[in-house]
Amino acid sequence: MRTQLFAPYYSCRYSASPVADWLDDFAAWLKTSGYTRTPMRSHIAILRCVLERRAPVARATKFSRTDLQSMFVSRKKPDLFRTTQRVFERFLRSQDRWIGAVSTCRHAALLENYRSYLREMRGLSCASVDQHLAVATTFLKSAGPPTRSLAELSPRDTERYVRSIARRVGRSCLQQRIGNLRSFLRFCEQRGEVRPQLSAIDMPRCYRGERPPRAIAWDLAQRLLESIDRSSPLGARDYAVLYLIAHYGLRTGEVSSLAVDSIDWKARTLRVAQSKTRSVLMLPLTAAAARVLKGYLRHGRPRSERAELFLSSLAPIGPLTTPAIGALFRRRVRQSGLPLSHSSPYGLRHGFAMRLLEHGVGVKAIGDLLGHRSLESTCVYLRLHVEALRDVALPVPALPLIGGRPA
Repeated sequence: MRTQLFAPYYSCRYSASPVADWLDDFAAWLKTSGYTRTPMRSHIAILRCVLERRAPVARATKFSRTDLQSMFVSRKKPDLFRTTQRVFERFLRSQDRWIGAVSTCRHAALLENYRSYLREMRGLSCASVDQHLAVATTFLKSAGPPTRSLAELSPRDTERYVRSIARRVGRSCLQQRIGNLRSFLRFCEQRGEVRPQLSAIDMPRCYRGERPPRAIAWDLAQRLLESIDRSSPLGARDYAVLYLIAHYGLRTGEVSSLAVDSIDWKARTLRVAQSKTRSVLMLPLTAAAARVLKGYLRHGRPRSERAELFLSSLAPIGPLTTPAIGALFRRRVRQSGLPLSHSSPYGLRHGFAMRLLEHGVGVKAIGDLLGHRSLESTCVYLRLHVEALRDVALPVPALPLIGGRPA
């Protein structure tokens, strides 16, 4: 691996290093994780400098965060060394060479068992597990003094915790937090840690259609796209992402799941996997969309063997996630100066549906393009159409006049 990254002279120097085995393992992990050549060279060079200070370092050696903080110290390049420290920590965790901090929480064993339950029994992702554990940890901290046992918890304690978080978050976020709390309390009930029925917490309700439509007008969507500078790789990528949402009505998750082979250049089609309906939608690839995607592939996409179409711009190179698409939308809105500070990428999708309706496309066809299972879901996108409301309005009957005045 090192011979592919460095010139022969430097490769020989790295081979002669007393920590060459560590550098080989680290280089292979960086390559697998999606790092490109330039950051790989920097991280390997810094790690060699750091480890040779402690040489020899046995291959089975484990490190803690305290060890890394004392090792990765540099007066000339502190930022680069700290960056490599964070990358090296992720490497150690993946290789089971990391010594985690010993938890001083008296419920540490319970939380660890809950973590195993969420991952092994429920099959949740790491991000979801972390969210559940964060709610459980904060609830246990706010439940009372450390000497209090879980069996002493009462519905009043859970109500006090819900009230504390309800002051800081909205209803949808509160709904998720209470759901996570109920899951944790049900787990404790099964183990006999808390009294029965403690998980019976009222859930706040969010109703479909309670908020005003969030469609972005077509002229605003075009002005947002025109404000993006496509001369840089980042601009070419962001423009292509927002273009597909605005002109095809794709969900952010559908954009992030696109692969390079989703584009059929000969047939002029774009294959979109719709996760909600578990179906594949074949969309026509217009000449304008083809030019946008070709410009991104030539000038915006990093060199990578990954199959995903849209990739992150910074190392490690990985697929562009749904939260990242939301972040790039907000960044482009700020740079454009347009009145879209309260909008989201879904506003472009809603605007696409409204534009189809204005051009006479049927609601059923719009729903098929958007990947909806029912017309009710489509009507949420189209429930405010001013021109259509004017067409169905009835004339106000004239009032009879008495003495030149309305009766």
